[in-house]
Amino acid sequence: MLCLKRIYNDSIFEFRSMKKTDIKYILISHTRSNNHCLSCGTTENMGRRKYCSIECRQRLRYKLNMRSGLLKALNTKFATFYFTEPMIFLDVLPYGAMSLFSFIFPRTTGKKPAEDFSTMANVLGNAWWAERRRTNKRYIATQHILERAKNKNTTSSIKPFEIVEPARMAKSLTFLKLDRSDLGTPQLQKIIKSAYRQQAKRHHPDQGGDAAVFRKVYQAYEQMMDWAENPTFTRRRGFPDKWFYEGSTNRWIQPAPIPLKTGV
Repeated sequence: MLCLKRIYNDSIFEFRSMKKTDIKYILISHTRSNNHCLSCGTTENMGRRKYCSIECRQRLRYKLNMRSGLLKALNTKFATFYFTEPMIFLDVLPYGAMSLFSFIFPRTTGKKPAEDFSTMANVLGNAWWAERRRTNKRYIATQHILERAKNKNTTSSIKPFEIVEPARMAKSLTFLKLDRSDLGTPQLQKIIKSAYRQQAKRHHPDQGGDAAVFRKVYQAYEQMMDWAENPTFTRRRGFPDKWFYEGSTNRWIQPAPIPLKTGV
C-alpha cells in the first residue's frame, strides 16, 4: 500500500511504499480500538459514548466539509475517512470507477485527526491546482492525483450501509416505554394501547401524576397509532466506524449505528 509523504516545497508531494506487515498492523489496531472517540481517538472517560464531546464531533465535521472541494474535483461518488494512531485514511470512489483510490497520510504528533486531514487535503488540493494550471485540463489534474493513490480492485469497503429507521418515533417510544422491535409486530396497535394504559394510570393527574407528562404520553399514543396505520421511514447511508461522504449531497455524515441492511 502507499503512504503519502509531505514535502513542503511548492506543495509537491511524493509517495513511498509501505510494508504489507506495517499496513496489516495499522488496520488491525483500527478494528480493535474499542470505546475511542470517533472524532479525535481519545479513550479517556469514554464509557459507551462515541464522541468525547459535541464540540469535538462538530470540529471534525467542519474540517471535512470545508475540504469537500477536493472531493468534487476528484469527481467523487463516495468517500470515507477514518484514522488510527499512526495514520489517517481517505478512500475515494469516483463516479464511473470500478476500483477504489486510497490516500494514506502519517499522523502528526500532538495534532488531532481533523488537523491532519486539513493538511492532507491542502497538499492534495495544491497539487491538483498546480497540475490544472500547467495543463489547463481539469480531468488531467484529477487523474494526476488519483494515479498517486493506492488503487484497490474492490469497492465493497466504501459502498455504504443503508439505515432504515421509523420516522421521528424515538420520543414517542420513550414515553410509552416501547422498544423499536415492537414496531415490526403484527399486534402493534394492541401493544400501543396496552402501553398507553399503563403509562396513563401512572401519570394521570387524578392518580397524582404530572399533567405535563400525561399530555406528552397522550401525544405519543396518538403519534404511535397514526404511525401504526401509515408507517413511514427515514433512510440514510453510512458506516459504523467511518465518516462517510456522498457526492450527490456534497456533505460528510458521521459514523452511523450498526446497519440493518446493505445498500448499493
